[in-house]
Amino acid sequence: MSKSRNQNHFNQKLITPMILGSILNPINSSIISVALIPIGQAFGAPPSQTAWLISALYLATAIGQPVVGKLIDLYGPRRLFLIATSLVGISSLIATFAPNFWWLVAARVILGFGTCAGYPSAMYLIRSEAARTGKDSPTSILTILAISSQTIAVIGPTLGGLLIEVGGWQSTFIINIPLSLACIILGYLRFPKFAAASDGNKGNKAAIDLTGILFFGITLIAALLFLMAPSMHKGYLLILSIIAGGIFSVVELKIKNPFIDLCVLSGNRPLLLTYTRNLLSAVVSYSILYGFTQWLENGRELSPSKAGLLLLPMFLMAILVSRLTGKSPAIRLKLIVGSFVQFISIALLLFTNPSSNLVFLAAIVLLLGIPQGLLNLANQNALYFQALPEQIGASAGLLRTFMYMGAMVASAANGLLLKSDAMTIGIHQVALFCGGISLLLIMITLLDHSLLKVGHKGQLNHT
Repeated sequence: MSKSRNQNHFNQKLITPMILGSILNPINSSIISVALIPIGQAFGAPPSQTAWLISALYLATAIGQPVVGKLIDLYGPRRLFLIATSLVGISSLIATFAPNFWWLVAARVILGFGTCAGYPSAMYLIRSEAARTGKDSPTSILTILAISSQTIAVIGPTLGGLLIEVGGWQSTFIINIPLSLACIILGYLRFPKFAAASDGNKGNKAAIDLTGILFFGITLIAALLFLMAPSMHKGYLLILSIIAGGIFSVVELKIKNPFIDLCVLSGNRPLLLTYTRNLLSAVVSYSILYGFTQWLENGRELSPSKAGLLLLPMFLMAILVSRLTGKSPAIRLKLIVGSFVQFISIALLLFTNPSSNLVFLAAIVLLLGIPQGLLNLANQNALYFQALPEQIGASAGLLRTFMYMGAMVASAANGLLLKSDAMTIGIHQVALFCGGISLLLIMITLLDHSLLKVGHKGQLNHT
């Protein structure tokens, strides 16, 4: 009786390694925010240079996530999960003993590739468990994944500030070693050893589109190098990005087993809009996460630990909102409310100054927790219903790619707008930039009527 019941229910043993793997990227994305100033001081690097610590990780993950997601669709998650999470521990050792700043950047690149398997593996296993049990995936599992993956990005600064107080900036990298070991052990013991390819991928296991991956990478790298310091004499990078993107599109449309199936993607307008929303919301959330944190330290003159603690209400609010709304199928309503509250929160940043009351700043942070909890959860759940079952790993990886592209834009914007001698003016400029992005997000959400059907019982996209 017990065996039959276990066969008909989601395998609970998968949840812990799924969560641990999926939080590796958000915790390393956010924990670095309070470490940028101490690292810059240690290596004599200005904010425009320390921004590479953010962009390097996102560039690696933007390229790596859909690649690893595709491989997970073909071979199953276990082997790729173990290899990737091992890289997380190795990168942390390199960073801890980095002799100069660029060694630290290289370690962040390796770390980025190491965090690529967690989220696609989780989404693959959620979908495969639904197929095994014959039941729709429990909304509670998707909610847990959203809470753990997204709100950990908010607790990261608090944890980072405390770690820096105890062991310096190096401790923000050392924390990855026990996380890496836990992922390796639990992944080895609990992930299925053999996972058959889904029907759409049978017979295609040898088809890895290296050409598509190459031009996809060139497109992103050239675009990032331009965004980090845009100027007329670097216009060739933008041209290179456009040309590489064009070649990538041509290759993907002609090849039999493309890295990213543009034909299917172009025919799935709701999924494309979900990717766009994820990119826009990431631009805003990461601009604030990194920009506001740096302003708190340099503009408001708070210590890293105090700046991290001030962001704690965002973490608490995001968890509360996700828990309260996680089981609701009203994905469109979550997106509308989240985007409007995000705009209001951003507008309040225009009233900050070096003597701003901490209560006022905490209120802004509290408001920011609402879109943090709603937008990420809603976009993730929308993707689960909109993506093709046989492409869930690659589709989930691509969702993260769009998020990382937004984070790269945010990093570039902060590098341009935030100046160490004019932090308050800079954070106001960041707020204006994010306000415009938020308005665009609101418009896209209101005009996307396909969201009215997403998430309701029995609605699983096989377009």
